[in-house]
Amino acid sequence: MKRLPTALLLAATLAPPATVLAALKPGDPAPAFSTPAALAGESFDFDLAQALKKGPVVLYFYPKAFTRGCTVEANAFAEATPQFAALGATVIGLSHDDIDTLRKFSRQECRDRFAVASDPKGHTIRAYDAGSLLPGMASRISYVIAQDGKVAFTHEGSNPLRHVDETLKAVRQLATRR
Repeated sequence: MKRLPTALLLAATLAPPATVLAALKPGDPAPAFSTPAALAGESFDFDLAQALKKGPVVLYFYPKAFTRGCTVEANAFAEATPQFAALGATVIGLSHDDIDTLRKFSRQECRDRFAVASDPKGHTIRAYDAGSLLPGMASRISYVIAQDGKVAFTHEGSNPLRHVDETLKAVRQLATRR
């Protein structure tokens, strides 16, 4: 019998089940938060309540800036940002990364089109049940928050491109209800 490498066994035991459900469901109040963020390489303070005054917010959590899946996801959200904006939605990504890293990530991978926020202590990550089994990383989970401050849609999964597609569908559905 062939033995599996220890790293593979460890990864398999740490991987979350494929059907993990998020704690926040549609209709739940979205936890308020304010945190340092970066857009086009510039730092600013992102405040959820202020963003919701303009329209719905797509809040997506990702494990770590400049990793393969997170780069793919950021590139895809960047390409879709004009579609989200046409529907009145704000896109913001959030991770444990520090603000210096996110200033670079916002320029290079987010292509100056949407903001990414820093949560190094994980307060917002925990509030949205987006924690990972791996220290210093968030899970890949996306929320669409309606202007009333309630979660309108939740998507959890490892495919970064599905997060963009599914949240865009949810924002379109919200727009038809207005």
